[in-house]
Amino acid sequence: MARFERDAAAEGPVVSGFSGGGFVVDEGVYRALLLTPLRADEWAAPALADLAPGDLETLLQLSPAPEFLILGTGPRLTHPARALREALEARGIGLEVMDSRAAARAWGLLRGEERWIAAALMPL
Repeated sequence: MARFERDAAAEGPVVSGFSGGGFVVDEGVYRALLLTPLRADEWAAPALADLAPGDLETLLQLSPAPEFLILGTGPRLTHPARALREALEARGIGLEVMDSRAAARAWGLLRGEERWIAAALMPL
């Protein structure tokens, strides 16, 4: 299992490592994950090509709205459909896309800065 240190300033869920093809958060291992500053939830992630705003509704209902959404696209960086980016931008939410391992690390760093963000991490 790969583990990394939690930033002491971070509040809420933080991915502390990877194990068994999933993300380690607190006492659980999640194959795919939705993260807000308040909670971590298992996610039945669709194929990236099928990803739509409705699949992210839990994150999009966050109040206040997140500054941006980190999208981890699995084992390698792959861009989602333009329609997803446009739908998020129409709500005033930016989209940062990276592979899921990088996204998990970015989540921890940005939450350590107390940024109000959300993340959707597809399976490794």
